[in-house]
Amino acid sequence: MTKTLDLGCGLKPKNPFNAAEVYGIDVRDDADSNIVKADLVVDPIPFPDDSFEYVTAYDFLEHIPRLIYTPTRRNSFIELMNEVWRVLKPGGHFLSFTPAYPHSAAFCDPTHVNFITEETFPNYFDDVKTWAVIYGFKGKFQVVSQEWRGSHLMAVLRKVA
Repeated sequence: MTKTLDLGCGLKPKNPFNAAEVYGIDVRDDADSNIVKADLVVDPIPFPDDSFEYVTAYDFLEHIPRLIYTPTRRNSFIELMNEVWRVLKPGGHFLSFTPAYPHSAAFCDPTHVNFITEETFPNYFDDVKTWAVIYGFKGKFQVVSQEWRGSHLMAVLRKVA
């Protein structure tokens, strides 16, 4: 039975891969039984390792700061990508759909603090260059696809063991 997890899901988790079981994470207090409350800027994803075939993040990654002090220095975005890699089963897929540079939608919302570009995933989180390792990234993804949908960049990454 396939399972999917939607990060920052709001009231209803998205299920683009048509998984049999659908879970979500959000900061809301009024979540239903399949939506877990967590602040992914500072909290780990509250599920065990290798739990999901799919993880999605729609209009979410741009809200995760790249760097915070709590009081020590933390790379929140890198930590979140580690968590996504951790909860995905081997060969599992991560779908990111986010407003991205150079479009103004990436910058106009004052809560957007993380700017994604076409180079972010292939250079930092892939299984070839792996530049994010210097910041503490422990996983590897194969970039399956990236495409523009208006001002949003949709990327699909596959977990590499």
